[in-house]
Amino acid sequence: MRALINRLLIRSSALTAVLISTFATSTLAKTIDIETLTRAAQKEGVVYSVGMPDSWANWKGTWADLKNDYGLSHQDTDMSSAQEIAKFAAEKHNATADIGDIGFAFARVAVQKGVTQPYKPTTWDEIPEWAKDKDGHWVLGYTGTIAFISNNRLVDDAPESWQDLLTGDYKVTVGDVGVAAQANNAVLAAAYANGGDETNLKPALEFFAKLAKQGRLSFTDPNIANLEKGEVEVAIMWDFNALNYRDQIDRNRFTVNIPHDGSVVSGYTSIINKYAKNPYAAKLAREYILSDRGQINLAEGYARPIRTNVELPQTIKEKLLPDEQYRNARPLTDFNAWEKSSRKLPRQWQENVLMHQQ
Repeated sequence: MRALINRLLIRSSALTAVLISTFATSTLAKTIDIETLTRAAQKEGVVYSVGMPDSWANWKGTWADLKNDYGLSHQDTDMSSAQEIAKFAAEKHNATADIGDIGFAFARVAVQKGVTQPYKPTTWDEIPEWAKDKDGHWVLGYTGTIAFISNNRLVDDAPESWQDLLTGDYKVTVGDVGVAAQANNAVLAAAYANGGDETNLKPALEFFAKLAKQGRLSFTDPNIANLEKGEVEVAIMWDFNALNYRDQIDRNRFTVNIPHDGSVVSGYTSIINKYAKNPYAAKLAREYILSDRGQINLAEGYARPIRTNVELPQTIKEKLLPDEQYRNARPLTDFNAWEKSSRKLPRQWQENVLMHQQ
């Protein structure tokens, strides 16, 4: 009898220890201070990311700093936003990724699928409400705004508005509408500028149909190679891509403008895998991304920081567009409406725009 009691006591103690450990870990995840977080992350020693390659938004600088300052090794697998969410969901407790960077429109999808865990960095209160999940499951690190990039050798007057596009004599590249987030947001930006919104893309479809009827809608992929070869006259794309391509090829060869009659501000959010094997390293990475140095790193890669109170070095400011160009750009906020509209967009694009192409 005594032996049985002892075994029960041992099992009870073991279970209590597990529960205490689990509770402590859960509490730590929500209320952890920076010193404790740093020690825990350094103990893990590595962070695995998806969709955060060195070449995008200067993630290279962020990973280098995390290595130099905290000893965190890093490895990335590049993939789309949808693929990142699917990977988190499929792998579950066999997770091979700790943190990802996904398009703004995908952030709520990730939460709905239950593949994220919350963490609010110490700069949380300096981030706009529209750019973060109230519980900390996702947060924008940087924004992207739809812009025009023009080849000065092929276009005499670089367009500064959607109306300029309509009255020009050059071909306009918009990308793969219905598939690519950049191209879909180009349609939304045109809707904003022409009296539409997330619930009503008709003004944008009518706008692009006019370009198609003129034979001025190009289907060339607006990538850096095609821009360099001179196969793109004017392209509609994220400002950080346009500025990056401009400077990589020849700063004087291209002009980048935010359309002054309306554009959309979106961006990319970090999500921490609910099943991360290195959760503290992932949280320290988010902490760093939203710090002053992390935000400057992103700006070095042409991405506009989400925290507007960060003082950027003059050399970086000169690489970006002036703030006044963004005066009529507004953030996407009605996600439910945009999700419904974007699902219909491939068919609407085919029926309302492509059928008119000359």
